[in-house]
This record gives sequence, C-alpha cells and structure tokens, in this order.
Amino acid sequence: MDNNSGSSSSSNSNKSVRRQPTPPVTEVPKAPGTVSPETFYASASKSSAGLTPPPLPLRPKSSVGSAHTKVNIEPPPTYDTVFREPQLVSEDTIGTDQVPALIPADDHHSWPNVEQKWPEDDWGRTDTWNDPMPWDSSWAGGTSQKVIDLDARDQEEETNWWDAELRATRNRPGPGVLPPFVAESLHNPEHSLFSVSVTAPDIKPTGDVPPFIPPSHDEILRAVPHAHTYYCRRHHGWVFLQWKSSTIVPPFAKSFDPKQYPPLPDQDRRKRTNSCGDDSFDKSKKTHHFHLYPKAVDSGQLNPAFHRAPWEVAAQRKQKRRKITSVNIDDYAFKEPDVKMNEDLPEGHVEGELLDLYVCCQCSIYCIVSEAMPGVIPLKYVEDFSKYRHEHPPIGRQPDESVVSGWETLLTIVENKLWKGKTGQLPIAGKTFQNKIGWSSTTNYIFKQLGFELLQHTEAPGTPEEKTSEFLAPPNTEPNSPEGQEARMKLLRFWVETNAFLLDYQRRFASALKHYTPHPLYVKIDSAREMYQQAIGAHPDQIPRSSLSYPLGSLAEYIPLLQTWKTLGVTPTTCSPDILIFAYVAQCRCDPANTILYFTHFYAIVAAIQSLGGVPSQELQTLVFEERSRGRFTEEDLQNAAAVLGFGKDGALRLELEDDIEDDFLAEAWRTAIKNAWRDAKDCTQLQRDANEAFRIIAQSRGSKKLMKLFSESSKNQMDPSRAYSVLEISADVDDELVLTVFMLRVEEQLHQSDKWREALRTIAEVRDSSRLRHFLEEGKDPGDTATSTRADLPRGLNQLGNTCYLNSLLQYFYTIRELREAVASMANIDVKALEDEKYSEDDLKRHRVGGRLITRREILRSKKFVSQLADLFWQLQFCENQAVTPTIDLAKLALVTSRDEEEEEADKGGTDSSNDTDATLVEDGPVRSPDSNGSVLGKRPRDEQRMGMDVDTPASPITEEKNGYVMISQPPPSRGSKSPRLHGESSSSTMPLPSPLPDVEMANHEISQAEEQKKAPPLPTRKPTQSDSVMMFGKQHDVSECMDNCMFQIEIALLKFDGLGDSDNQNSVVKRLFYGKLRQRLTQVPAQRRPKTSTHEKEDLFSHLPVNVADNGYDIYDGLSGYFDDVVDYEGEKARMEVTLVDLPPLLQIQLQRVQFNRETFQPYKSQAYVKFGETIYMDRFLDTADPVKRARSKEVQAELNTRRERMRLLTQDKHAPFPASLKNTLDFLSKQETLILPDVDEELVANISSEQDMIEAEIVELKDTISKLKEDLENIWKDDTSVAYELTSVFIHRGSSPSFGHYFFYSRHVPEQPNNWFKYNDHQVTEVSKTEVLADTTGSTANPYLLVFAKKDRDIVRTVNRFDPMVLEDIDT
Repeated sequence: MDNNSGSSSSSNSNKSVRRQPTPPVTEVPKAPGTVSPETFYASASKSSAGLTPPPLPLRPKSSVGSAHTKVNIEPPPTYDTVFREPQLVSEDTIGTDQVPALIPADDHHSWPNVEQKWPEDDWGRTDTWNDPMPWDSSWAGGTSQKVIDLDARDQEEETNWWDAELRATRNRPGPGVLPPFVAESLHNPEHSLFSVSVTAPDIKPTGDVPPFIPPSHDEILRAVPHAHTYYCRRHHGWVFLQWKSSTIVPPFAKSFDPKQYPPLPDQDRRKRTNSCGDDSFDKSKKTHHFHLYPKAVDSGQLNPAFHRAPWEVAAQRKQKRRKITSVNIDDYAFKEPDVKMNEDLPEGHVEGELLDLYVCCQCSIYCIVSEAMPGVIPLKYVEDFSKYRHEHPPIGRQPDESVVSGWETLLTIVENKLWKGKTGQLPIAGKTFQNKIGWSSTTNYIFKQLGFELLQHTEAPGTPEEKTSEFLAPPNTEPNSPEGQEARMKLLRFWVETNAFLLDYQRRFASALKHYTPHPLYVKIDSAREMYQQAIGAHPDQIPRSSLSYPLGSLAEYIPLLQTWKTLGVTPTTCSPDILIFAYVAQCRCDPANTILYFTHFYAIVAAIQSLGGVPSQELQTLVFEERSRGRFTEEDLQNAAAVLGFGKDGALRLELEDDIEDDFLAEAWRTAIKNAWRDAKDCTQLQRDANEAFRIIAQSRGSKKLMKLFSESSKNQMDPSRAYSVLEISADVDDELVLTVFMLRVEEQLHQSDKWREALRTIAEVRDSSRLRHFLEEGKDPGDTATSTRADLPRGLNQLGNTCYLNSLLQYFYTIRELREAVASMANIDVKALEDEKYSEDDLKRHRVGGRLITRREILRSKKFVSQLADLFWQLQFCENQAVTPTIDLAKLALVTSRDEEEEEADKGGTDSSNDTDATLVEDGPVRSPDSNGSVLGKRPRDEQRMGMDVDTPASPITEEKNGYVMISQPPPSRGSKSPRLHGESSSSTMPLPSPLPDVEMANHEISQAEEQKKAPPLPTRKPTQSDSVMMFGKQHDVSECMDNCMFQIEIALLKFDGLGDSDNQNSVVKRLFYGKLRQRLTQVPAQRRPKTSTHEKEDLFSHLPVNVADNGYDIYDGLSGYFDDVVDYEGEKARMEVTLVDLPPLLQIQLQRVQFNRETFQPYKSQAYVKFGETIYMDRFLDTADPVKRARSKEVQAELNTRRERMRLLTQDKHAPFPASLKNTLDFLSKQETLILPDVDEELVANISSEQDMIEAEIVELKDTISKLKEDLENIWKDDTSVAYELTSVFIHRGSSPSFGHYFFYSRHVPEQPNNWFKYNDHQVTEVSKTEVLADTTGSTANPYLLVFAKKDRDIVRTVNRFDPMVLEDIDT
C-alpha cells in the first residue's frame, strides 16, 4: 500500500518527511515525491497502491492498517542501508477491504439470523443457537423474543458454565473488552496522540564555515522513531501503536509465558472474517471483542522492526545492569522481559519494546501498543523550563511568548549546529543567552542531555584582572564516527520533538500569541485519535456515545458501577442497551467460568438505571428475565442462598460458607433445611423451594458435579410430606409398618412409577427421622421395629439446640471421663421438689468453699439440677438406640448461664428471690471468686492481656484506653486457665472457681526487707461487666472455656456433702482430682535504682489449663508451653521474669491453644489460623519443679537463643513491612524500570547497595532457618531421656471458621483403651470413626483448627471413650 497525501505541498522546496495518513473513501492524486511505507528507511524499489484520508472530523469507513508516513522529496531517494523500518505487509487473503461502520445508523431492518459455528477442533461445538431458545420467555406478558444471537455461543457450555471439565474442552480465550474500552486503554484518553510529519528545513549555511555534512533525508526520516509511533505532548514522548487485519498474530516475545494467560482465540474462526461489521446483514458480530495479552509482543521481531535509538539502548543496558542483581532470586523473581537480551538479535541490541496485544476473537483485527516512551528531554525538565520561562519573561514579552521564545532559541542552536555547521561555543553569561534561555540546573541538564559540554575559560590567570567565563561546547556531530552519528540522531530527535511541542503549544495558546512572530517550524502534527478509533471500531460513527433510553450521564458518575464497566469491558458513555447486551453475552461466551460475575454486574447496571429514575429498555428487561429463567444468579443471591441453608454469623450453623467446607456437609445442611421446611405447615412449599434453589446456587458456584448430581436427582420428583402421604394415599398418623406395607402394594401394582413411590417413602422417612424406613430404602429389606441404623457399640451424637455445638462437644468430653461419669450417675432421677425444700444452715454453708469463696443456697439448688439433668443425659448416651440424643433445654441453660448472670438478670428486672439466702452466705473471709470474676493480676503477660475469648457470637468489647503498652477494654476479657497465676488475692490460674481454699504458701523474699515486701499495690476492684448486645437463646453468651468452668463449678457443688461427714476442704473432690494440678511461680525483679538488689517472689497455685499462645507458624506444643513457663511480665511498673514450674500434675492435662489475638492497628480481635504441631504423646518432665537444674539452665540458654532467632525471622518475613527481600526486590524493580521520573540521587552505587542488602537479608534468612532447626534439635536432645512423666492425647476440640466471634465446633475423642489408633469425630448428631491421621493433620491453610487439647496420664484408666449398654451382658446373666 502507498500512502498519498490529501493535499500537496505548495512548494517543492518544502520536502514533507512525514504526515498523518488516513484510509480514504476515494482515490486522490498522488502527491509528488511520496515514499510508500515499504520504502520507509529503505530502498525505493518497492511500492504499492496508496490511500488518502477523507475529510476530518468524521470518517465513516476506514481500511485496515496504521502505517502513515509520507516524505515530500523530488525524486524519491534511494538509501543504501540495511536498517529497514516500518513497511505495511498486506496479505492476499485480506485484500484492501474497508472497515464499514460497525453499527450502521440507518439499519432498522430485522434481518434473518445467520448461522455461526465454531470449528470442531477448537472451542469445540458446532451447535447453533436457533430460534426459539429453550429459555425464551416473555417479560411481564410481552412477546417472547431473542435479544441477541451472538456468534459462536454454545448452548451446552452456557447452561453448564459451572462445569470445569466441560469448559476445558472449549478452550475459550477468557474475558474481553469492547473497542471503546480498548481506545481508552491504548493511551490515557485525556491525552492526545499526534501523527508527526516532518518537512526538510530550508536552512542554508551563512558565511564561511568549515566543511560539514548536513542531515540527509534518511537522517531526517530517522528522527521519527518509527512509522507507527505517535507523539504525546502530555508525556513529551512517543507511543508505538499499530492495528492490522491479519490471521497471523505478531510474534510473541521470548519472555512472554502463554501459560499465564488464557489461550488465544481460535485462529481458524478469525480467518473467516476480515473485520466485525463487514457484513451488515450479520448481527452476530455487532462489534469487536478484544482480548488482552500484556507485554506479549517483541517489537524487535516485527516487520519492520522497532528498536530504541542508540542512546536509549545504552540507557536500557544500564537498567539491565541494575536488574541483573535483582532478578537472580528464584523465590522472588519478577520477570522483566523488556530488558532481557534476545539471542536472535544482533549482538549489542536488547529485546525490543514489549507491546500489549489486543486480539479480536471474532475477526482478523488485532492491535499492539507500547507504554509511553520518553523523549530526549524528560517531561519533568520540559515542564520546569517552560514554567521558569513563563514566570520570568524578559521585558517586553508576555509569559507565553517567553516560553515559545525559549524553546525556539534551543531549536535555533540545534539548527545552527546541524544545518549551518556552527561549532562555536555559547557563552552562558551572554546577554542574549540569559535573556532568551537563562541558566539554571534545568537548563544545565537539558544541554547535558543534548551532548553539550560545560567549559570554563580563565582570562589573565593569577592577576587582579583574572576572570572566569563559562561556555557550552556543542557535541561532535560528524557522521564519520559512531559518537558523531549518535549525537546527530539525538539532536534531530530533539529537534522533531521540540517542533511538535511548539506546534501544540501555539495551538493551545493561540490567543496569547496572536502578536508573536514564530520561528519557522518544519513539522506537522495531526491528531491520531479518530484514525485509531476508526480502525478498531471505537469511532462515534461506529458506536454512538449517547442514548435516550436511560440517563447515561448519571450512570457514568454512579460510583457503585465503577468496577462494573471494567468487568464487562465497556465504557459508560457508549453503554447503549444493544452494546451492553453484546458485552455481557460476549463475556459469558468467552469466559463462562465467571458467568455469575458478569450477570451480577449486568444486573447492577439495570438496577442502577431504575434507581436513577430511568426505565430499562425492553431488550434489557427481556434479557434479565431470560437469564433468570436459565438459572443465572448474582453474588448477592449467593450470599442469600448461604443464609437459607444456615450459614453466616446469624445462621443456624454459625459458620461462614468457605471454600474448605466439604460437599457432604453442604448436602447435609440442605437436607436439614428441607426438613425444617417440612415442619412449617404454613409455608412448607415455599421454604422447600427456597432451600432447593439455594442448594443449586451454592452447588454451581462451587463447580461441584457431586452436588449438582444430587440436586438433579432430587429435583426429578419434588416431594414434600403432604404430597408424599397423598401419593401413597395414607394418613400422616399411620405407623412405619403400615407405611411400608402400602408402599410395597403400590410398587407391585404400578412398577413403572416406583421412582415416585420411593421418593415419597424417602420424604416420609426424613420427616419422621425413621431409621427403619431409611434402612428399607438402603437395603431393600424391612429390618422390623427393633432395627437401628446405628451400631450398638458406636457412641451417640447430640442434637443441636441452636448455637450450642460447642456445648455438645463439652458434654461428650465429660462423658468420656470414666470417674466423672460414674460420680455424676449417682445424681440421676433426683426429686427436684425435695431439692427445693431442702434447708441448709449457716454452718452448713460455711463448711464448704468452692473457688475460694462461700456458696449460696441458690447455687446449690441450680448445681444439683444441672448434674441431675447431666446424669439423665449420660444415661441416654449409654442406652439410647437412636443415632443421637437431644439434651434438654434446662440442661443447656444451666450449662451456658452462670449464677451471676441469673442474679444480674433478676436485678435488672427489679428484684431477686433471696429468701433462700442469708447474710451468712455473703460473709466471706477472703477474696471472692466466681465464674465471672477476673481477680487482680500479678505480672501482666502481654499475650494474655491481648487475648479474648473465642465466643460463638459475642462481639469484642470496645477499647477504652491503652496503658503501659497494654490494651485496656471496657469489659475485661474472660479470665480462664490460660491466665498467668496470681500473687495478689486468692490465686487461681483458671476462671473456674477453685474447689477449695488454697493453703497458705510462704512468700519468699530473699533480698528485701519485710517492710518493702508489704508495699505491694492493692488489687484493682473488679468491674461489673457491661451488658452485651449479643444474646443467645439463653441470654448472655459465654465462650467455651467459661462454659467449661461453669459446668465444673456446678458439678463440684452438686457433689458436696452437707451431712458433716464430708471433707470440708474438698480435697477429694472428683473435679479437683481429675482436672487440677499445682504449680509454683517465681517472679524475679532485676535490680533498679530504687531497689539495688534482686528480689524474688514465690507462690504456689492451682491450675486446670495450661495456655499456649498461637500467633505464628512454625511452633510445636513444647515451644508454646515453654513460652508460658518462662516469660517476661510487667510487675509494679517494671519488667520482671516469671518462671513457672509444675509441682503436681493432674490426671487430665488440658492445654488451651489461645487462637484469639488482638490487632492493635484495627483494634479488633482476630483468629490465628497458625498450625501448632503436636503428637500422640507429650512428656512433661522438663517443666517439673524437680527437673534437673543443669538441664534446665542449659535449656533456658538454648531457648533464649532460639526465641531471639525466631523473632528475627519474624521481623524479616512476617512483620508489618515484611517480607523484606520482596520489598527490596520491588524497589529495585521500580528504580530500574521507571523512565518518567528523574531521580538524581539514584545511581548505580545506590542500586548496588540495595541489591547487596537484599542478598544479605536472603542469606540471613537461610542461615536463620538452619540455625533455628539446629537449636530446636539441640533443645529436644537435652530432654530426650526425660520421659517418665508421659501423657497421651485423648481429646481434641476443633473450631472451624475464620472469625473469633462465631463458627462451628466439633470434637475428636480417642478410642481408648480398646482401639487407641482409632478416633471418633463428634459433630453434633453425627459420630463417625476416623483415623489418627485426620486428627494430627497439618491444618495450614484451613480454618478448622484445634483450640483445646486434652492429655491423660499414661497407664491410668481415666478415659473410656465408649460406654454403651451391651445386651450380651444380660444374656450371660440369664444363662
């Protein structure tokens, strides 16, 4: 092709080197001296037909291609050079067909649909979408119509968009964008791109000048970077932009990895159409649908190729040297292909610019574009120089005239050097120089970039008349040396860029320059916007920019839709109904995996039109209706579906719908929702329909074929209890035996309807929860009345009463403890009336103290009621034949609500029943502890102070202040066994009240006087907890640990003896025997100015839990315990070392994993999902008070070093600004890649230092990993022979959920003593056998994590997991 000018030059002396081309509608005579793109930078031996642009501003039609350079030279020159730059490559299969308007404005006919098919071998379907569609429906009673028939749609794929296996066979190219969106993405839409045409200047040398060679036409031509580059004034740089109709995509860069992106569109299909819209009868290709492949094309491999100028190559090499030190790390490697050396290029060249590729999936059109490439003078200095001239105009000049005059002076200097051969030095102190240019750091930089050298000349040196002057020496521009050639090209590029800048400046400020006589300019610029819009189908003639069907202006400014436009690949100003529909359907066709995302945003636009007072068009309404009828749903619908099945904070499951939820669990949640619907006689049908629809939505969103198969099978015969009984023609009150009899008669009479009979029977079995009917459905045999679907030796589950899954886990745990189970059994079948009538004297009440305080008659009564209910539950768990037992409401209330809660609730109501209490019960001889009290704290441990209870649905208490680095909250966090033991007041390491008052323990103070020892701060008064707005079915919600404390507190009270024969100090309490041990805590204060000697405090304390802080990964159970037994705490306003040792261990060792952490930046609690490694056995020897002191000392040294290394590792890899290697890598990447900003302080030394720092940190991380591993091994080797105090894991409590405020709880119990390698999983009503692998599995990446571990002392018959009634025992007795 040849590019002819629409107008010729008025004078042959002005030789046009370059101008803007635009594909024509008609032929125009060829301008003299025009050089075709084929001969651009090359010989004139090749040429082709030329095209001429139609008149601006609108071009309804355009041919394909973007080469647009012409040179007015008479005759065309011949260049002896091997360097060939842009030539347009035409293809015989395409010809010179023009691109018509993509949406003809005058086309109002209903043309017949044209059948379109994808080839069998790619995007794999030949199905056509013929009328009528199976989902065609009417909108509000209107006529059914198909809104759009888009090319290459696949009915099966769109219907089963959720099926990943099906999608894989279609090989779709992924999300796309429409032409207006591409037009705005090619370059900033607020910037203008200009096609630059250069005319050889009519400049002759004056006077006697040395021989020189002026720039040739070839050199003038090379001043423009490439035939497909456009000048951007706002960047003061160039953009490479090319469009083309070709079935062959440009070559990919070697650094481009196609695997990281969706596949290219089907090339066979693209070959069939030159350009979308060629055929106005074909409505299936309304406009282009482009797919983006960023940084995919190497401009150096194009034909003709594009490379940066030599000085730019040198800059790229410098960047490459910087990056060589920053891309060698595999773990943090960011591919930077734009500076990668290409082996196929000549030595000394870098890989060309990496261009973004936009490919239309429907036709042969593609487009490639670069980022903005800076000019010779960076934008910052162009702006600074212009600003300086504008703010400091010379006398007699206006500000804008001063700017133009300054740049023209720079032009004149360059022209004098290149075309007049002037080599004289420029005195910067000269009046003319200072008046027109001025000297500053900006000016200095500009001349330095142009190759001028600043010289100093001293006159009369060493004399009083000594004078130093500064001059600018021009660069050598002789073409006989590489340096001269480079300097010539650089000055010529600057000359072209300055000409273009001045032309645009004079146009923008024409009124201010109307009296100014400008310097002759030899460059012409034309806006390229309409040209590339026309070529890619984004011109207003092709896609209108307005519509009367709804308020486009309002939509464009509607903030909720900002992401919507990007997702659908459209722009708000072009979003007419037909374009919006096309964009939505095209996205679903090319990226079916995200169908719901696209429908969500499509529906959002329709809803926004209505909310803004507009009326959606009939086409939009119809498409919404059709898509809904096809089962499309929005992301909001998905959230609502999850709520229908009981997910969410307020749902029955108390669990968020997350990706790691098993399909079986979802199916069970669906079945439960169906059963609940059946129980609602009024809305049964609607609730069942809602549950089914919710299940379908969730199944599709997860892409689960298993769930969809289950849904499909169940939807064949939708059945509810009423219909089930009606189908079998029986009443709801008949027994199971009669139901089975009728069922078998129906099957025998009408075998062909057996599926319907079975569905009816299945529904009745579920609504009745009949194991007999279920067994018949599974096995085909009637097991009879005594049959059960649950093994006799399998533990029974507990049905959930609502938000009580953690209570079920706790009750099942208590039932596995043999001695506790037997003690509770004695309280079964207690006469509640007799309990209420029982009287206790004041002496009786004073005889026992629980938790360090006296108890009341109310607490005795409610505790015995609780234990009686617990004993009845234990009896059912032993003898019940059903799969699960339902706890009573009273049992749950007594377990979850403390006596203090009851008193506060009654006080709020205006009174309390205290008739059964006396003043004697309130008289205490020591500090009082209850399940709610927090006590005073000796040594605040930072981890403990931040910890909050893992509640089911109670929000965190608000922060009120921060004191001494510790967060203080308005409602103190629940105190429990994880708290450090106290020295002040009655001590306890657990919030559970102590079974008996503690014996006095001598306080050892080895270095200080008795008077000083008495100066301890008094304990803080306990605050009354604020009322929580979060309520459960029984009032205020408590966390799991508090619930356990409350239960154990009541068990201990209920088992007290008030006949005078019992142990007054409760030393033989079953609770104390099983759960409580004794520890010794030693607090050592370092010397201070006011206390020159070291002081040590010791105290013994009881404990029921040992806490393990769970904040970071990489720790095991021993690491966590070590942090508790040796820590640094606050005591009396100073740091002190707290050492804890175990004096006596309980039979059951409960270790609490503190997963609730506090974020000091957001002031919110969060759940740590860190994995803590633990095994089947734990040895506690190292923590005993009697442990080998030598080993303990050595262990402390190693542990201290280990902690230091771990903290250093945390800072480098997990801290706020970590990981540091990646941060340094990104810094290096930024400094070496950016070209727009000028950073004077950034040099190779700085880059090298950053790279060196990165290498050092990475090396340190590797060393830290090795050292930590070795120290950990050394630590374990110290205690490897101390295995006498062994405990075996028996119970693991699990919390599933990402929030500390709610979630789902379940419980593992080891099958001991019979099968210690097997475990039971108690998940409410379901009890299943699992392997130990599941229990001990690494939970990294999962939200289901252990929060309480229970170990039993080895070789002690403490836990008997299975306690079921064995009928064989009775048979043995009878025999």
